[in-house]
Amino acid sequence: MAAAQRRSPLLVGISTALVLLWVVVAAFPFLWTLWGSFKVQADFFSLADWRNAWTGTFTTEQTGAAFTGQGYEGAWIQEEFWRAALNTMIVVVSVVVISLTLGTLGGYALARSGFRYTFWLLMIALVFRAMPHITLVSGYLLPFFEWNVWGHLPTAIIVLVAINQPFTLWMLHSFFLNIPKDLDESAMVDGCTRFQAFRHVIVPVMWPGVITTGLFSFLLAYNDFAVTAMLLSQQNQTMIPKIASFLGSTQQEGNVMFAVAAVVSATAPLFVLILFFQRQIVSGLTSGAVKG
Repeated sequence: MAAAQRRSPLLVGISTALVLLWVVVAAFPFLWTLWGSFKVQADFFSLADWRNAWTGTFTTEQTGAAFTGQGYEGAWIQEEFWRAALNTMIVVVSVVVISLTLGTLGGYALARSGFRYTFWLLMIALVFRAMPHITLVSGYLLPFFEWNVWGHLPTAIIVLVAINQPFTLWMLHSFFLNIPKDLDESAMVDGCTRFQAFRHVIVPVMWPGVITTGLFSFLLAYNDFAVTAMLLSQQNQTMIPKIASFLGSTQQEGNVMFAVAAVVSATAPLFVLILFFQRQIVSGLTSGAVKG
């Protein structure tokens, strides 16, 4: 029995090698972009010799050093990327707070409701969530122009909440279903109201699910391009549309290194966030997948 439980050294070696290979392949694009963000465009996008991106030949000639922060300085200071970062923070925090507030209340009500219309409400929400975002945004454009609310952050926040809410309802509804109703009933027997039982008993139990749902809501708002690009003005752009503007167009030349530095700046917080909340994500997904 003990021999059967011992792992084969060969199997362990193969598994470790595959995991390391996967880590290298997955991390290489970001690490290469991070390295290139400290180079000039002639090095990072060199067609003559790709090794220029590694050695920094033209970077040394132009700046006197193998590394330069011109890309970050140009993006954050010259092009005021910090405004886009601030707008992104406002949009993301607002979307997450509103979505979780409405999602926890709605998901709890649907999970504890015994009426048949609960199923149909969830089906309608699923259909709404499955629709392409661009079709929903195009329907909002005309009234937004007529009401003179196009281009403002609250407008984009409302639309992102509307797009995200069906997913939030479905996910939190599944978490609430996994919590026995006996907890609610016991709390109310002890003198709590329905809302007090929800706040003091149910929410603390399903806190990993709330964090998991909040992270998915965060990623939706943080990475969105279609909604923010169509509904926000140039002054109120978030980071993703701002990065696209650095690339220029066929009529106007852009600055690619500004975009490279901005991509690194926008991606780094996501790595930190996922690393910090990885246990809560795994715990939340596991508790939402197991009934009982």
